[in-house]
Parts: sequence; C-alpha cells; structure tokens
Amino acid sequence: MARTNKPVVWGLFAAGGTIAAFVVPPLILITCLAVPLGLLPADTLSYERVLELLQHPLSKLITFALLFLIIWHAAHRMRITAHDLGIRNDTVVMLICYGVAAAGSLLMLLALLKI
Repeated sequence: MARTNKPVVWGLFAAGGTIAAFVVPPLILITCLAVPLGLLPADTLSYERVLELLQHPLSKLITFALLFLIIWHAAHRMRITAHDLGIRNDTVVMLICYGVAAAGSLLMLLALLKI
C-alpha cells in the first residue's frame, strides 16, 4: 500500500475549518461590533490589555494553535481552489501553498516568542 500524507493534510484542514467556524465569528462580533458600538468597555481591546494577555505562555500557545490551524486550512483551501480553476500542476501548487503556510507559521511563532 502506498504511503500518503492525506490524513495529515485533511486533519489540519478539518481542524482549521472547525476553528474558523467557531472562533472567528465571536472575534469579529467583539472587535467589529461590540467594542465600537459601546456594548463592551472601550479599553477591552487596549494595547496594554492585549499585550498582557499575550505575554502569558498559555495564551501564546492557544493563539499559536488557533492561528496555525486556520493558516493550514487556508493553504489547503487555496490548493483546492487552484485545482478547480484549472491549475493542474499540483506539485508546484502544493509546494507554494504549504510553503507559505509553513513560513507564516514560523513567522508567527517567532513573533509570539518575542512578546
């Protein structure tokens, strides 16, 4: 039986899609509606509060995990979209999409470690 990386790719895709579906809408609600409309205090998203939150190691880990999964979900979605648009050189598309996701994940990790 041939070895394949499909379970890993589909696992990251499914987890990222789930996170995107359940976590991103509340974040949009808070940042785009609740704070600007005055439903939450104005300092809820102040620089100092967000920085304090992101300085905690557990918060860094959770932030990294959530964004990592969303980035890999988007990479796989772009790969499938390229195929649907008629770009059939899957090896090149895969290297570009997953390479950008890997680079983005690494940059995000480095940025979070600097905080």
